[in-house]
Amino acid sequence: MHTKAQWVAFFVNVLPVFLFGQEIADSSEKSIWKISAYAETYLSIDRRLQKGQKISDFQFNHNRINRVELNQGLLGVDYLAKNIRANFALHAGTYVKDNYGAEPVQLQSINKAFAGFRIDKKKNIWLDVGVFPSYIGFESVNAFDNTTLTRSLLAENSPYYETGIKLSYTNKKEDLYFAFHVLNGWQKIAVTNKDQAPSVGIQLTYKPISTLTLNYSNFIGRIQLDSLNPMRVFHNLYAIYEASPKTSLIFGFDIGTQQ
Repeated sequence: MHTKAQWVAFFVNVLPVFLFGQEIADSSEKSIWKISAYAETYLSIDRRLQKGQKISDFQFNHNRINRVELNQGLLGVDYLAKNIRANFALHAGTYVKDNYGAEPVQLQSINKAFAGFRIDKKKNIWLDVGVFPSYIGFESVNAFDNTTLTRSLLAENSPYYETGIKLSYTNKKEDLYFAFHVLNGWQKIAVTNKDQAPSVGIQLTYKPISTLTLNYSNFIGRIQLDSLNPMRVFHNLYAIYEASPKTSLIFGFDIGTQQ
């Protein structure tokens, strides 16, 4: 008889430190520096598999067997002012080894690295450039930010990060958000094919009421698969309903086509 796999995550830590700078001119707001650290460890046990072996080829989180592992350790710094913002974070762990394996070695340790400025001082319109967390899906790579500790198959089969340019708008009521992305490709930092056209995508988030969030995101572009360069069109939809302060319901649906 086979022993069923058991999964235990026994340590999650978030340590934010806030440092406040001078007040911004002509505003009561302050510029903010934030230093954050995050560590997520896990232990998976399956007597059928050898120590350190992967659970599967399609899981990028919590996928090593029979030993304590670091899924992701993260150290980052954020800067936010009225019209400027920036973020830089480095990470390490088994998630990084597996999900960033196709990137050049010198770029694999980058979790986030972007800077942005506010285009219109009266309206909340921003232009950001760099490496961002993915805009597709309702789950982050950090378990602390998610509804569930483990990742869904939707998250594991869609990007966790993107690289490019983002133009975003949030209305005054903050119930509508729209962003247009020009990207290096499907979860890519380095551009390996100089002749490949950029990919594009949009995100539209709407909150008709305070307890309901509706989101649509897409991706359109060519992806490099060995010697092939097929066109991929991907759609992501989800709804989050906060039924109570301690209960939320999420409905997610992904569909894509590829040559």
